[in-house]
Amino acid sequence: MFYLIIICNFIIDQWTKSWVMQHFYLGESMPIVQNIFHMTYIINRGAAFGMLEDQRIFFLVVVAVLLAVYWYFHKHIQEGPNYLKLGASLLISGALGNAYDRYTMHGVVDFFDFRIWPIFNVADIGICVGVVLVSYYVFTKTEE
Repeated sequence: MFYLIIICNFIIDQWTKSWVMQHFYLGESMPIVQNIFHMTYIINRGAAFGMLEDQRIFFLVVVAVLLAVYWYFHKHIQEGPNYLKLGASLLISGALGNAYDRYTMHGVVDFFDFRIWPIFNVADIGICVGVVLVSYYVFTKTEE
């Protein structure tokens, strides 16, 4: 199930980005709920909030390190609670989705625009939810 979640979330992420690129011009914004939620097509060359702009290699190395950390802990994760497995799979799929963009386009396609928050994508949602679930496990697990 772990790898199925990674594959499905990666496919959904890449499909939504492809759809946006085919239906919007770069920089175009379409209100879904006026002044609350828009679809806005941008290429983000940084991380959250545009930090570390144009540090493509750095971000790709971070993903490689994340995959190495997963590989080191994979047995522990697979034996852990379901929310840990879900969190790890969402985190990995989101990181891979954005890494694919960074590798192929030198930036990440973002499009969910709530006007009070930086524009983001499906991979970003997976990363955020994954970090919360993995952090919850790390901070609440009891020593064995």
